[in-house]
Amino acid sequence: MRVNVIVNGEPRQADNVWEGESLLYVLRERLGLAGSKNACEQGECGSCTVYLDGVPACACLVAAGQAEGREVRTVEGLADGEQLDPIQESFVECGAVQCGFCTPGLLVTAHDLVARTEKPSDAEIREALAGNLCRCTGYEKILDAVRLAAARKEHA
Repeated sequence: MRVNVIVNGEPRQADNVWEGESLLYVLRERLGLAGSKNACEQGECGSCTVYLDGVPACACLVAAGQAEGREVRTVEGLADGEQLDPIQESFVECGAVQCGFCTPGLLVTAHDLVARTEKPSDAEIREALAGNLCRCTGYEKILDAVRLAAARKEHA
């Protein structure tokens, strides 16, 4: 089957897609967008989080056919060309990136939180990121990065 999606603002097409393929597989293997990571394939770790029609979703749980005609925004689509999104800048500045495997999903999830919550509390940040597992950082630097991005948005 052919799947037509709008990815990061651009119409994209994937051919010869098997009915059981996930959106994650299509993004990574057919469209060459390797930012979203394939870790658990069960929606438990958050590494593959993307926006699907503006709502964060685990791409490993979305059948490719379900994405037909829909808008997908991946971690690659957060930046504006060479200009990183403030959440990406904050992760870099705070050292919230270690091995990087969880980072794409954390960035998308944190981006969503900062976009919809004016000044998220620590409890709100922890709740929003609860579906994203990190094995390296201990989460403090990640929390610092989200706080920094939210503070910058507040003062912008």
